Amino acid sequence: MTSIPTVVVAAPSSGSGKTTVSTGLIGALRRAGHRVAPFKVGPDYIDPGYHAVAAGRVGRNLDPNLVGADLIGPLFAAGSLDADIAVVEGVMGLFDGRITADDVADADPIGTGSTAHVAALLNAPVVLVVDAAGHSQSLAALLHGFVGYEPSVRIAGVVLNRVGSPRHEAVLRQACARVGMPVLGVLRRDSRLQVPSRHLGLIPAAERSVEAVEAVDAMSEMVGAALDLDAIVALAESGGVTLSAPWSAADAIADAEEGVRSERPHSARPHSGRPVVAIAAGAAFTFGYAEHAELLRAAGAEVVEFDPLVDRLPERAAGLVVGGGFPEEHADKLAANHELREDIATLNRAGGPIHGECAGLLYLTRELDGHHMTGVIDAVGRFGSSLTLGYRDAVAVTDSVLYRAGERVTGHEFHRSVVELDAGAPAWAWRDHHGASGVHGVATSNVHASYLHVHPAAVPTSIARFVRACKPKET
Repeated sequence: MTSIPTVVVAAPSSGSGKTTVSTGLIGALRRAGHRVAPFKVGPDYIDPGYHAVAAGRVGRNLDPNLVGADLIGPLFAAGSLDADIAVVEGVMGLFDGRITADDVADADPIGTGSTAHVAALLNAPVVLVVDAAGHSQSLAALLHGFVGYEPSVRIAGVVLNRVGSPRHEAVLRQACARVGMPVLGVLRRDSRLQVPSRHLGLIPAAERSVEAVEAVDAMSEMVGAALDLDAIVALAESGGVTLSAPWSAADAIADAEEGVRSERPHSARPHSGRPVVAIAAGAAFTFGYAEHAELLRAAGAEVVEFDPLVDRLPERAAGLVVGGGFPEEHADKLAANHELREDIATLNRAGGPIHGECAGLLYLTRELDGHHMTGVIDAVGRFGSSLTLGYRDAVAVTDSVLYRAGERVTGHEFHRSVVELDAGAPAWAWRDHHGASGVHGVATSNVHASYLHVHPAAVPTSIARFVRACKPKET
């Protein structure tokens, strides 16, 4: 069995500086000659974008809620191929995971899908990033509590962030020494380490382009100078993660095809050749899991990315995927691309498979905040005042190009917009955290659109169905 040096970057709470430290650490290690595999715990799409800029390779997610605990090891192994060290950024506070009524009743010390959960699954050491701006000697009590709370999670060192002065640093170091906690680095308060944000968190790296690269360079330089990289590498080596057999898109699709064929036992593949599946990208549509395109290719598709702000639909496109992002920030430019909107309408009229998630749902409506969209579904979208956030255990209620009625998934919702549907069969049903049930999204014979983000590695059968429904167009 092979292993890879690994470190998990966690914090006592959100807003402590995990993304700054993780991204800077990834960039600093790369500058030092390492091949770094970057990961993010949870469903977040934005942080992996910054990781990718720092590492020079795709950032991936590890979320037991979305894919199940059994897939964490294989997905980690797949993302670590050809790397010599892995950095895993946590989510929220170290022990914060999905909260259900059962979790509250059982008082499980490790939240499902939390950073601690993933660290325990990987058996990887944890570095705790503490926002020290409001701490003094009491930091010792906080660290004592975190270290002793759950013995299966090994907190091996601390990074002190937003330290105010040399005197402040000395007091904090003394507090860490009291509980035997190694200090792996100290970051002073510095506005250059702030990444711009808006209503759903950080601005994606793909939107900021040159600014994102400059921000990552600044993080890499300052974090690299402030942290003891040799000590962190030694820590990662001391707790190297034993790699399981890596997840394979080809194997996942091969298994999925078995199930798809069993739905129609005597049917052959409906077409030959590699259909083109167009994936929306660019500044308006930046959210997607790397495994999605890998599964599409494994299922036989030729994947072509395009920017809906300026491009036409790729030539010979037989299917369309529009993932998450911020179309509300670019609604005027999306509306102005009349040729693309007509291309998509034509694809829809021809029965071409179309898959929209969250931002994709908004783009497929008739209009968004008064701007014309594609009109694939009979609905209107608008930016709202309240945030909808959380995991959803959903059941498909309508046969579609992706799912069969009755199939179950766990997905994630994260949006401030609202879509008012005028017609169409629903895609999903679920109960929210208040226990209220409802139906969501739209599903037709060729369209599946909803707010629910689903990790494709958990549902490869849906990808196999989608590609089978794409009819290759002649050159």
